[in-house]
Amino acid sequence: MRGTRGSATVEIAVLAPVLLLVVFTIIQVGLWSYARSLALGAAQEGVAAGRAYGAPAEAGRVRAEQFLAATAGDSLLGSAVLARATPGTLRIEVTGRAQSVIPGVPGLPVRQHAEGPMERVTTP
Repeated sequence: MRGTRGSATVEIAVLAPVLLLVVFTIIQVGLWSYARSLALGAAQEGVAAGRAYGAPAEAGRVRAEQFLAATAGDSLLGSAVLARATPGTLRIEVTGRAQSVIPGVPGLPVRQHAEGPMERVTTP
């Protein structure tokens, strides 16, 4: 009996940091996944607005930025929207960083894009 006194305290002292690391990792992955979802949603909204027939050249970028302003809050930090139009297609790319669980440590980078054909009138 004497040899096992205090063993529970040692076990908790060893396992508690490991358990906290696992919990923080799960939370960080959730924040990163949510930030990616926001970036993809903004890119898709931008493509939907920018590829419409007769839409102005900047409509996609502006719509993606409006989407982020309305929904992202502080979940996607330092976001930037890049719109690239080629003949027949529009690509919107959204970048930023996910929020970090650990203060002072930058969050994980996020980069999502959406692409779609430009609407145009053709003769049959």
